[in-house]
Amino acid sequence: MTASFRSRLLAREVMIGASVTLNSLETAEALAHSGLDWLFIDLEHSPLGIPQAQNILQAVGSHAAGVLRLPLNDEIWIKKALDTGCAGIIIPQVNSKAEAERAVRWSKYPPVGARSLGLARAHGYGLNAAEYIQNANEACAVIVQIEHIRAVENVEEIINVPGVDGVFVGPWDLSASLGKPGQVEDPEVLAAIERVQAACQQRGMPLSVFANGVESARRYMAQGFTLIANGMDIWLMAEAAQNMVRGIRRV
Repeated sequence: MTASFRSRLLAREVMIGASVTLNSLETAEALAHSGLDWLFIDLEHSPLGIPQAQNILQAVGSHAAGVLRLPLNDEIWIKKALDTGCAGIIIPQVNSKAEAERAVRWSKYPPVGARSLGLARAHGYGLNAAEYIQNANEACAVIVQIEHIRAVENVEEIINVPGVDGVFVGPWDLSASLGKPGQVEDPEVLAAIERVQAACQQRGMPLSVFANGVESARRYMAQGFTLIANGMDIWLMAEAAQNMVRGIRRV
């Protein structure tokens, strides 16, 4: 497990990542060797499941921190994800203080939380279970997604829940919740993001976001976002191929 990811997150060190959606160990491994700090392994908007995510973590090794974005805020999903030995988890659609508390409770071993005990890859298949259990609460990052206007309205309560290590802003779902799907540059959407940004910066809460290209990532970094996910595996591959074809044909 990449124990340093959470400490880097809390220190608000800039970390650049990309989204992994393909069930391809070679693709994930190549991304990890590219200089990326972390991989956003997406179990919500891809066909990937827990077994595939664990295989990706095994292929990537220590070259990049593997963080799993789950499909929902659910006890079973959380414990299965953490048992893979990932560096952290991203919980979608956290819209209230109660939902944030629930995510933290299921992510932390007693006495802090109520995560159940089991032996899996994270525990060295039982060979270093005691050491893992002792350190897991401090080593595993818990990041909540604020991607609905209800979450924006409750942002101050959400970020004050002990155990929430960072906030991931989802501009696309946020725009949809405002009745403007895909209009991520709409003034109302930008104002909602700015409210989240201001609350997190006042609290010292690390901010994360999915950027849409180099300039978008640079703009978010200038605004104080430190955990950046930019692009996804299949999109990066398709874009590179498209640019190659255009270059050859001089389109």
